[in-house]
Parts: sequence; C-alpha cells; structure tokens
Amino acid sequence: MKNDIVDKQDIVRIVNAFYKSVREDLVLKPFFKDVSNWESHLENMYSFWENVLFHTGTYAGNPMQKHFEVNSKYPLSANEFMIWLSLFNTTVDELFEGANANLLKQRANSIATIMQLKIVK
Repeated sequence: MKNDIVDKQDIVRIVNAFYKSVREDLVLKPFFKDVSNWESHLENMYSFWENVLFHTGTYAGNPMQKHFEVNSKYPLSANEFMIWLSLFNTTVDELFEGANANLLKQRANSIATIMQLKIVK
C-alpha cells in the first residue's frame, strides 16, 4: 500500500517525477524548450501544487497568463492537455494513493479543463 500525500516533500516528489516525464515526452517537451531556469520553474511548481492541495498561500503567480504566453508561441490543442493530464495522473498514481492523491488529481483535472476552455480555440 502506498502512502497518501501529506506535505511539501511529497509534492516535490510528484513535481520532479512529473516534469521528468514531461521533458521526455515527444509531444510536450517542445512547449518547455524556453524554460531557461528549471530550478526556478520547479520551485514555482512546488509552491503552486502545494497551494492547490494544502491552501498554503505560497504561490503568487498567474498560471493562466503563463499558459497564454506559451500558447502565443506554441499553440496548444486539446491533445496536449490530455497528454499532460494523463502524465500527471500516472505520476500521482505511481507514487501515492489516498484522499489527498485523489483530490490532487481532481484539482489537476479542473485546472486543465478550465485552461483548455480558455486557451484552445
């Protein structure tokens, strides 16, 4: 039996594993080629997902704006969102199980759905 997500260290494990998959995925990796400072990007993602799950208030960015910027250079389609969500859910499922793991996947699905509705034309 796997443990549930309980703290930031668990979020760090998820984010690191997820972005390893993203950077190896032939469809998604081109969208991240302009990330010049991966350490900073990952730190932002740790804060974002920690806030999404635990409401820590540690994230102060605007993820929608960032995705609009990416979309202006590299147009996103429903396919990329589907792949992103599949990789995210697979990563969570490989590492954790429980109420928080399920909640994180539900919130990721909601975020992806909203972004897709606002970005994909």
